[in-house]
Amino acid sequence: SNGKQHGSLMVISKSSSTLTGEGAPKSNPRKLNTFFGVMVPTILSMFSIVLFLRTGFVVGHAGLLHGFLMLFVAYFIISLTILSICAISTNGAVEGGGAYFMISRSLGPEFGGSIGLMFYLAKVCACGVYVLGLVEAILDIFGKDPGSAVSHGLRVLPQGYWYTVLYSSLVLLLCLVVCLVGAHIYAKASFIILLVVTVSLISIIISPLILRPQHFNITHTYGNNHTVTVNPSYTGFNSTTLKNNLGPHYSLDYSTNTMMSFATVFAVMFTSCTGIMAGANMSGELKNPSESIPKGTIMAVSYTFTVYVLLFLLLSSTCDRLLLINDYAVLQRVNVWPPFVTIGVYCASLSAAMCSMIGASRILHALALDQLFGLPLAPAAVTSSSGNPWVSVLYTWGLVQCTLFAGQLNVIAGIVTVFYLLAYAAVDLACLALEWASAPNFRPTFQFFSWHTCLLGIISCVVMMFVINPVYSSASIVLLLLLLLFLHYRSPTSSWGYISQALIFHQVRKYLLMLDSRKDHVKFWRPQVLLMVANPRSSCQLICFVNQLKKGGLFVLGHVQIGDLDVLPADPVQPQYNFWLSLVDKLGVKAFVDLTLSPSVRQGTQHLLRITGLGGMKPNTLVLGFYDNCYPEDYFLQDPAHFPPVRHAESPRALQPEEYVSIIHDAIKMGKNVCLGRYFFQLPPETKGIRGNDNMDTIDVWPTNLLSPGSASYADVSSLFLLQMACVLNMANRWRRARLRIFVCVESESGDQGWLAKEEQFRELLGKLRIRAAIKIVAWDDVARIGRGPNSEGQKLTEDFLCAVNALLREYSSTAAVRFLYLPHPPSSSQLSQQYLTQLDTLTRDLGPTLLIHGVTPVTCTEL
Repeated sequence: SNGKQHGSLMVISKSSSTLTGEGAPKSNPRKLNTFFGVMVPTILSMFSIVLFLRTGFVVGHAGLLHGFLMLFVAYFIISLTILSICAISTNGAVEGGGAYFMISRSLGPEFGGSIGLMFYLAKVCACGVYVLGLVEAILDIFGKDPGSAVSHGLRVLPQGYWYTVLYSSLVLLLCLVVCLVGAHIYAKASFIILLVVTVSLISIIISPLILRPQHFNITHTYGNNHTVTVNPSYTGFNSTTLKNNLGPHYSLDYSTNTMMSFATVFAVMFTSCTGIMAGANMSGELKNPSESIPKGTIMAVSYTFTVYVLLFLLLSSTCDRLLLINDYAVLQRVNVWPPFVTIGVYCASLSAAMCSMIGASRILHALALDQLFGLPLAPAAVTSSSGNPWVSVLYTWGLVQCTLFAGQLNVIAGIVTVFYLLAYAAVDLACLALEWASAPNFRPTFQFFSWHTCLLGIISCVVMMFVINPVYSSASIVLLLLLLLFLHYRSPTSSWGYISQALIFHQVRKYLLMLDSRKDHVKFWRPQVLLMVANPRSSCQLICFVNQLKKGGLFVLGHVQIGDLDVLPADPVQPQYNFWLSLVDKLGVKAFVDLTLSPSVRQGTQHLLRITGLGGMKPNTLVLGFYDNCYPEDYFLQDPAHFPPVRHAESPRALQPEEYVSIIHDAIKMGKNVCLGRYFFQLPPETKGIRGNDNMDTIDVWPTNLLSPGSASYADVSSLFLLQMACVLNMANRWRRARLRIFVCVESESGDQGWLAKEEQFRELLGKLRIRAAIKIVAWDDVARIGRGPNSEGQKLTEDFLCAVNALLREYSSTAAVRFLYLPHPPSSSQLSQQYLTQLDTLTRDLGPTLLIHGVTPVTCTEL
């Protein structure tokens, strides 16, 4: 049968190379079919040593019923993971690296890389476990007795720590040679080993039909010199034996001298189920991984399950319980020809070691190709001409050689199972995330899974980890988090997509639909700002300032590109987005970007005001830079950003005064609040952790309309909006230490003492609004007198009056970090636009960072 199999394998690979046509068959490492590539490795790694050396132990301590329960639970847990493996591997092409490839391509580089590395280490430790297990089994038969110098019969090998290391290194060398030659040799070697294992299994199954009942004499030494001798018997098929073996009988384990329980026996049982990925890890060598992995894994697992059930039944109905508990090599003791089992053990260990080694090297190779861990792994990406990653095989060999110095392997065995389980939980998580993100491109051809199976798989894997070894499990999760942080900090940008983005999209859309603008209440009002930016080079300070002013609200940077799509070959706006997004990253502001193409700035701003935002998140405040002849400074002088250079002092402006004022007018018509920012380039740039100089200390608010001295109302909507914005700024981290000062202008010489009552009212209002601020009274009789001069009936305010107000502001507010002034309503006729702007210009000249605000929405709330 062996020859035939190889023959068919050769035929298959020949036909595949003719089918692919141009690709030379030599350079294509994908040679293995379902049977050789998936079934054989999976069966062998699930059969490892547990089958031969621990089946009796499980049945002896747990009894047949508990044993079956353990078997079903263990296989149920791994079946859930197998469903996820099948789902992911049938959704698109799987490349080399098996589990790592599936996890990283679904969950992104951080998660994939950290789980991949841990799975790799688990495989390395597993390889060490199998090699040491094999050496132990060899020494049991061929090792000299430590006491005697002469060799008896077969016992020729000297024993001792260094001898163990030597023998295991030789075995490992053998594995290395097989893996260096390549996967096809490994597949053939595995197949021969599987035949040997199968022969020894058949011998185990037919032995009870041939052997007659026997009695044995077994002596164990506990502690120093406390020996116990038992006389168990082998009864052949016997209903009494079966009846006695049904229930559990947990007792002392003679090898470790500890009391057994359901959990400890189950942990031993479960280590035999951790080989299910052996086939999937060969994904780079398979001809058709998407078809082979599900089919081969499911067939292999059902085969091993059947064998375990048969063996459990066989042992419990033919062997006395004393025999099962006191001799773990019971299968050898009751065999037609005991060497059958011995050879089976040797072969199973050897193949499991090779399988771990080749699987580990493939994972390392995939990790190196993705360049997640940088230089230390770079050489591991090298392959030979036939596609064998020989450098990563050598890396793996070196690491396994290090684990061999541990000598005794009960230590590492626990770690292996825990790491494996963590990797399985991650595969389930990957599948669950893909299913929950419900991306249209996740449509695996394998349909038998749902998010319930994935979730159950994750929970059961994590619970099993903690049942088997709580200390190692906690440590492995800590290690996972450290690796996650490390990879996140290195932030490898990957082109294979982040599942987190898909999940975030899913949730955000759901919550945006739940955000209902009809349920808005003034209590929960927050500024949602649209900041119009002509050129980011000159407005970085303002962008950062508005970011402080938004208080968890929406912040959108808007920009209008002048143009007409009819005369342009392509949309000029779309390519700009990435530059703006990287600007947002560079400045560290929490802002969205909206760009539009429009024949005029005014029209574009109207569009943005109407359309920006989504659902209940729409801007309610428009912020513009001030319209003045100030030469814009370039903030990015030392940084070659992709934005056009700033405007020269002589060059013409894109925006005329009339258009600027009508933008303010439009916004007020649309019910938006308007802020104009001036001199913000004077604001000291933000430095992380260090506060600016001392003039950070005050925020000044002038809540009266300084341009109409008669109408000194403090409680109109716009004044309250002013106070609210100052208060919001005071809450921002950078401005938390700043003091709020409110300036109230009064005419003290007017004879009546009305202003005292007014001040009292104002204090009361601030108290109600819970705004902590110092109130400063400013007597401005002289200024007001100029304003009420001879031409006070005329509309035009005199230059003198404006200069006087400006002087007043400079006198009281020169030291403030920022001032909030009242922005009067713009004139309705466009002829007065230039005059309106000139007035504002004179009013705020040389003041330092100033925000002129016109509020139209009631925002303050005095009730609870």
